Amino acid sequence: MTVLGIIGWVILGGFAGWLASLITGLGRRMGCLLNIVAGVLGAVVGGFIFTRLGSKGLTGFSWWSLFVAFAGAVVVLAVIRLLSALIKK
Repeated sequence: MTVLGIIGWVILGGFAGWLASLITGLGRRMGCLLNIVAGVLGAVVGGFIFTRLGSKGLTGFSWWSLFVAFAGAVVVLAVIRLLSALIKK
């Protein structure tokens, strides 16, 4: 993978993580770095979930890949939110 490809995936991951943080209500608590981490982890989780459901996972740098990364990031952030609520109790 080229340096530009890595930069592109980091940008896509950051955007997906940012959108997911807005949906899950964690947007004010997360910074740019955590949005990128959530988006990249979300891409891995989303790719796994979509592949298991019989659909395509990540297909390259595309709108579909952004959607998969976003959906996975929502799952990751929802799990983090659930675990943090359980730990606080």
